[in-house]
Amino acid sequence: MTLRTGHIGLNVTDLDRSLAFYRDVLGFALIGEGKEEDRRYAFLGDGERLLLTLWQQAARPYGADRAGLHHLALEADSLERVGEYERALRAHGVEFAHDGVVAHHEGAPSGGIFFHDPDGTRLEISVPSGAQGAPAPHDSAPTCGFF
Repeated sequence: MTLRTGHIGLNVTDLDRSLAFYRDVLGFALIGEGKEEDRRYAFLGDGERLLLTLWQQAARPYGADRAGLHHLALEADSLERVGEYERALRAHGVEFAHDGVVAHHEGAPSGGIFFHDPDGTRLEISVPSGAQGAPAPHDSAPTCGFF
């Protein structure tokens, strides 16, 4: 298999609000945008490549009970960086699914924080290792599966 994830596209209800969240709180760089009345979008990345596109074409917030995107997982380079994101998100008034960093499953070295964007899209910021000893919210299922 030679394919890898290119970028994620999200439908949003308010481009300005979502752009502020992903750019100002999560630190994505704005690559380009279109703000015509009926064609509003933003391209976000890491300064080198496109990672996320926002499309203002949703009439309602995300419904977790419908088929579609389950969650967007973002990987940080350290547990300390996850903590920095957690503090920025809390300052922005974001509510979390769990209190602080949690493990992906009982005894896992990987873990992170779990929350929702302004339209209800589930988001995760995690690390592949360093979360040993963090609590696991579910005994029988991965944390990223049910939040």
